Amino acid sequence: MWVCSGSPLVAELCAGSGLDWLLVDAEHSPNGLESILAQLQAVNGYPVHVLVRPPVNDTVVIKQYLDLGVQNLLIPMVNSAAEAESAVAATRYPPQGVRGVGSALARAARWNRIPDYLARAGETVSVTVQIESTAAVEAVEDILAVDAVDAIFLGPSDLAASMGVLGQQEHPEVIAAVERCLTAAKAAGKPAGVNAFNEGTARGYLAAGASFVLVGADVALLARGSEALAAKYVPSPVVEPAETPASY
Repeated sequence: MWVCSGSPLVAELCAGSGLDWLLVDAEHSPNGLESILAQLQAVNGYPVHVLVRPPVNDTVVIKQYLDLGVQNLLIPMVNSAAEAESAVAATRYPPQGVRGVGSALARAARWNRIPDYLARAGETVSVTVQIESTAAVEAVEDILAVDAVDAIFLGPSDLAASMGVLGQQEHPEVIAAVERCLTAAKAAGKPAGVNAFNEGTARGYLAAGASFVLVGADVALLARGSEALAAKYVPSPVVEPAETPASY
């Protein structure tokens, strides 16, 4: 499920729920470096996998996330193999990549308490890139072929917008594009995930080969749950009938 509130307490509640994985999001949520760090600390020790999505595919931002101790990155808006290569390079130290070296200052290296961290850091990081445009769908095979792209993740909301059907994640053409990418990932031997809050759609994508699915969000659960309480206990306002116009 998504963890979007920015709250370490909410992240810990979700981490202990029994779900397989959480996505701490900083693209569409009020998360900064400090709140992401606090959430990593809060969920540490729980049997759950945690991905973190930065707001942008940027070398400096990715460096900061890695130094915090993020190990599983979901990189948004990757539209080509070149952009996927850039994301991977940002997670590797030279000569394999361009990650800046600051392990003595970084939680990721436990402030240089992890032996040979610089040599082994790439082994501790996974890179999932997000396919959420028509350009990305067309380039999906090339993106999957990039070495050290570990998985892809489909974003039907932005994909629908890119296809000219804004807000229609269940549109048949959107579903077909997602399923095309799931098939490509299977052929490449790499996992593919997708966002699907509708249970029927989620199960359909699982049947089509999705390896991991986002099926809810902390803020959405709170919004819908609080609305249900209000509907149950707060009387609806009485709407007075409009005055009947005089007859002529």
